[in-house]
Amino acid sequence: MNSTVGMGSEASELATSGLGQNEAFTERVLASINDCIKVLDLDARLTFMSEGGQKIMEVSDFNTIRGCSWPDFWQDQGNLDAKAAVQAAKNGESASFIGPAQTLAGNLKWWHVQVSPILGSNGRPEQILCVSRDITALREAEEALRKLNESLEQRVIERTRDRDRIWRLSPDLMLVAQLDGVISAVNPAWTRMLGHTEHDLVGSQLLALVHPDDLADSSSAVSRLGDGKNFPNFKNRYRHQDGSYRMIAWTAVPDSDYIHAVGRDIQAEEEAKDALRLSEDALRQSQKLETIGQLTGGVAHDFNNLLTVIKSCADLLKTPSLSEVRRIKYVEAIANTVDRAARLTAQLLTFARRQALRPEVFNVGDSVLRVGEMMDSLTGSRIKVTIEVPDEPCFINADESQFDTALVNMVVNARDAMSGNGHLTIQVATAAWLPSVRAHPGLVADYVTITLSDTGTGIAPEKLDAIFEPFYTTKGIGQGTGLGLSQVFGFAKQSGGEILVQSECSKGSQFMLYLPKVEASTMPTSQDNPSAPIVSNLCVLMVEDNADVGLYTSQTLEQMGFHVLWVPNAKSALEALAPNPESFQVVFSDISMPGMSGLELLDAIEALYPWLPVVLTTGYNDEYARIAQEETKRFVLLQKPYATETLALLLQKVIKGRLGGSLGGE
Repeated sequence: MNSTVGMGSEASELATSGLGQNEAFTERVLASINDCIKVLDLDARLTFMSEGGQKIMEVSDFNTIRGCSWPDFWQDQGNLDAKAAVQAAKNGESASFIGPAQTLAGNLKWWHVQVSPILGSNGRPEQILCVSRDITALREAEEALRKLNESLEQRVIERTRDRDRIWRLSPDLMLVAQLDGVISAVNPAWTRMLGHTEHDLVGSQLLALVHPDDLADSSSAVSRLGDGKNFPNFKNRYRHQDGSYRMIAWTAVPDSDYIHAVGRDIQAEEEAKDALRLSEDALRQSQKLETIGQLTGGVAHDFNNLLTVIKSCADLLKTPSLSEVRRIKYVEAIANTVDRAARLTAQLLTFARRQALRPEVFNVGDSVLRVGEMMDSLTGSRIKVTIEVPDEPCFINADESQFDTALVNMVVNARDAMSGNGHLTIQVATAAWLPSVRAHPGLVADYVTITLSDTGTGIAPEKLDAIFEPFYTTKGIGQGTGLGLSQVFGFAKQSGGEILVQSECSKGSQFMLYLPKVEASTMPTSQDNPSAPIVSNLCVLMVEDNADVGLYTSQTLEQMGFHVLWVPNAKSALEALAPNPESFQVVFSDISMPGMSGLELLDAIEALYPWLPVVLTTGYNDEYARIAQEETKRFVLLQKPYATETLALLLQKVIKGRLGGSLGGE
């Protein structure tokens, strides 16, 4: 009896052990399956999800969704399909569907779902089995194949000139032409866009409607296509039925028999580009005008002071019995004052110049010191300005005029932040890297830094991101346009640099301009020798419409030993040359004159007397820069104001060069 009981207990343990092993094996199998296996109750609530299913469904804890309605995980049509499949399983039938659903992590995937009933011992459904397979990759492959098939179908349509939906409804111009340029087919967009019907175009030359100015380039493109060569992108203007023209951008490819082309109307884009270009020019000019406005008051003050010095010295020179020492002192004061006035004028003209960016290599330290000469005018007497420039030159490649404008804008911004009273420090240095700014990572490279630190009111943190936007300003109405710092930002970006700002309310701000450092360029050295003696008896024809300039300059040259004939205009100059042109060794003329300009006089002298050298002068910085670039091989250009000694040496040098170095017994 006891033996029998023992054997029964042992059999039971073995059965339990076997059952446990089977369950463990089943769990391992389920965990290794990549499908999501779920068990639902008859109310469609989740009761089980396989370990592998939890992974692909991105479920970190199944208990958080245990008991949730399974159809609620599906949206729109997927929800309806899930409910229908559950109902089928409750009826003892299997069902399947395909649809998208998100994982618990929010990632959208495509699923193939098989839903089947789990029957009880009575043959009726007790539970529901759901097996979801991730078919996202397959779906994407099918979608890619579908798109590829659509592309292939489009090529077939083009080759057969079949008027499908795309051909009929496309907003772009489509055409098929013979290799000789005769149009074989056009789509309805030609009528909508250009007003021409299919009947008007088929059989005509596709170049017949091209603008005359674009005909040569378009004909070349068609010839290239006719030779079987690709010409993927070109633009021309096509005539509308009303006589106007539209700019069309073409993409064209040839095959063995035809040219296939698609044209897109870019007239609005071209007009928008032109408008944007004009807006940018206007914005740049507005920025410069604002800068000039900031300078005007200070410059006017400085000029009045300079004029006062000149007037006072001139009055003192009229004093009877004036000693030679005092006379020399007053003359030197006038000369020095004129030099300072010339620097102020040059600076103002630089800011007023309206032009595109013209990068050049220059030393930042020199530019900062030059602009620093005008700091008193910009900041006023109650702001202490400290400028720190390293001994070693720091070269950058940028537009120097725009750099000066940016520096002035930052100085004015600092001045306004200090309400005209405080301390401004300007430092020039170098850096080996650019810090991270505005979501851009840091960059290891050589930079020149210009740092402006003020003791002003500072900038609120929430406003730091907006201060570089055009027309953004915290100033009152009529006190600023908000263009100054936007110009600084634009200049920094166009120059390959960056502008950083640090600020603390009530303590001040620090602006740091980073510009890429470059090596020094080879600068031409002056060959003039200021101490060289003036050679006498040189004959000069001087053409100057300003009576005061002509009178005093000619008299000064004559005192230096020149023989000068001064005439007021180009016509008189040609009349003076006509009888005996050999009597003059050089012509010195102003450029801007009423009637015939100095450049027109140059043209006449080159035609009549090609051996006679010409020196021109002008007082306009922008004109000087343009002429210096375009005409330097034809003549020598001297910018006003000039010292008479400089003029004398230049005239002597020009004559010497024309005579082959035989001047003055050299």
